[in-house]
Amino acid sequence: MHIIGIGTATPPQRYSQNDCYNAFASSDLFKTLSLRSQSLLKKVLNDSSGIKTRYLALNPLDEFIEFNPDALYARFLRHAPTLATNAARQAIADANINTDDIDAVIISTCTGYLCPGLSSYVVEQLLLKPGIMALDLVGHGCGAALPNLQTAEALLALNGRCRIVLSICVEVCSAAFYLDDDPGVLISACLFGDGAAAIILRNKPLPGKRTIQWKGCTSVIDPGQRDLLRFEQHNGMLRNILTPPVPQMAAQFAHGVLHRALVDQQLQQQDICTWIWHTAGRDVLNALAECMDLDENDLCWSREILSECGNMSSPSVLFVLEHALKSNAPSGWWWLSSFGAGFSSHGALLCVGDPV
Repeated sequence: MHIIGIGTATPPQRYSQNDCYNAFASSDLFKTLSLRSQSLLKKVLNDSSGIKTRYLALNPLDEFIEFNPDALYARFLRHAPTLATNAARQAIADANINTDDIDAVIISTCTGYLCPGLSSYVVEQLLLKPGIMALDLVGHGCGAALPNLQTAEALLALNGRCRIVLSICVEVCSAAFYLDDDPGVLISACLFGDGAAAIILRNKPLPGKRTIQWKGCTSVIDPGQRDLLRFEQHNGMLRNILTPPVPQMAAQFAHGVLHRALVDQQLQQQDICTWIWHTAGRDVLNALAECMDLDENDLCWSREILSECGNMSSPSVLFVLEHALKSNAPSGWWWLSSFGAGFSSHGALLCVGDPV
């Protein structure tokens, strides 16, 4: 399987962390928080998280105080289809294909629920052919990009049933924002942003373009750790459960997945020339570096996207991939890794080469 096109999209509004703190601090809601919670928000939003700006589907920013179930659902419905479609258009243009060439569309999200799913809206807005296979994947959290691509790989293997697949990850994390005295809820409001990423896939490379061959995916899922990182429903709203053990757990799981993949391909860690990590957060990236003896060059693409966009959940790792490609990261073996709710961790080896 080859990646022949990639595109990303964000809301037009981009806010600094200081903008977010000022909006929070000037709200009546802020005054209802404990002094400890107020201090935590100030600390995290004053550049102690590795994030400088985030794109948020909030205009004006103080829309964040509207966090009743109906308002959050409306926010997801208003923005998720547009973000997904805009990212898809960018990927289609990058691949230089027509929408009629697409045989299947797969969409992953965890920040809102629609029935019919997001795929219905994207099929409509892109004018995709009526007979297209449309799949909506939910519940993978931040790690969803790689299971999505695994599904695309399976469809492409169906003896000609699908020749070209459009894979999309889209999250409106601001549709799951609110403030209370739970540290996980507060940290989530400080770290997450909104965005979408799309990938065009087929079984052969695109002539004249850099080759990006998917060499297979390795995954591990440990349901016993489910309660450490997940969404729950609280008063009719999604509530992010984010606990202190997550950074170290993410690093340990990611290390195990990498080791298995390298053994399967008879490679060594030093054979990886470009690392594409889910942005997660500063503490997670630091834990990855310590666990796997990575240097700053190995984390640079992820840290730069984290700084500009925050953690966008499932699309984040694809934003990092696009960034590395546009920055002409060196060809060779690339490692693409996402992880999240479950607890789950996924990794894929990409063989990236010069144009053919």
